[in-house]
Amino acid sequence: MKSGYEIVWSDQSLKELEETIEYLEQNFTNKELRRLSVEIERNLDIISENPLIFSRTEKLDIRKVVIAKFNTLYYKIENEKIEIISFFSNRQNPSNRKI
Repeated sequence: MKSGYEIVWSDQSLKELEETIEYLEQNFTNKELRRLSVEIERNLDIISENPLIFSRTEKLDIRKVVIAKFNTLYYKIENEKIEIISFFSNRQNPSNRKI
């Protein structure tokens, strides 16, 4: 990852990422898992360098970026850090979002 804002994952977002990885491992090939990994890394690099680039949510202090169509990464900017607060699977009911 390039230099820029420090990226910190919340416990919740890490749990959601782990669940997504487990789902992909059980239901898809390694190709999809690698694609997700590349997309996460690419978008984290963008966020780190330019955190205001992605759109705000209804909660104005939270921004979001869609990762490989099926996931949305939610984050907020705090001082010199970016906190990843959720890695939401878009296959779920939106009411299950915890942001």
